[in-house]
Amino acid sequence: MLPCLRALADLVLPVHCAGCGTGGEGMLCASCRRALSAARPRPAEPVPRPAGMPQTAALGPYSGTLRSVLLEYKERGRHPIAGLLGERLAEAVVSALGPGVVAGVLVIPVPARAEAARRRHGDHMGRLARCAAAALRQRGIACRVAMPLRALPRRDSAGMTEMERRVAARDSFSVFPGAARAVNRAAAGGAVAILVDDIVTTGSTLAAAAATLRRAGVPIAGAAVLAVTRRWRSSRTVIV
Repeated sequence: MLPCLRALADLVLPVHCAGCGTGGEGMLCASCRRALSAARPRPAEPVPRPAGMPQTAALGPYSGTLRSVLLEYKERGRHPIAGLLGERLAEAVVSALGPGVVAGVLVIPVPARAEAARRRHGDHMGRLARCAAAALRQRGIACRVAMPLRALPRRDSAGMTEMERRVAARDSFSVFPGAARAVNRAAAGGAVAILVDDIVTTGSTLAAAAATLRRAGVPIAGAAVLAVTRRWRSSRTVIV
């Protein structure tokens, strides 16, 4: 089934669980829903950490239920899952903010390249960012999505070595000047800007996105992601 038709069918028909693939109604079975809900974000960083990468909160390792659900959403057209994943991304944003009261939050998604957005029937991170912002507003946190970044054409990172990923990421983004100025005005009024992404491997993309924004004068307070892959170090252990 084509991804767009499958996403529509998910809204009205019983479908298989996005986490374990079992039959039944709904996007997730009770067991996978519990597993996804039980994940708690924590600070994490790649080993080694790219220069300029913002402090990052990650919901969990790219494995098990989280990996399966992300693949279904991102690569197989299960767009209705965005609401569930957005709620979990909101938890990671709260973790990235840390303690204290903020005047507002600007969620800045790492954008998809044009080719990837066409293949996935839209910018999957823009969709997740909007769901996360809605979840944050439901918690009483003033939040909106800002999209000052533009992804530039580059080679797909699948199969790249760590060094190749870092080189490719350096010139991966540009900014929309008007959107960057709007973010700067909001930041001057006390809003906090948080980068968000779905899956992070080496951290090079987050570092490059943050560097591009900083060159445009946009202050980045931190980053929040759903999943980390390879070896990431948290405050107590290594996420594998």
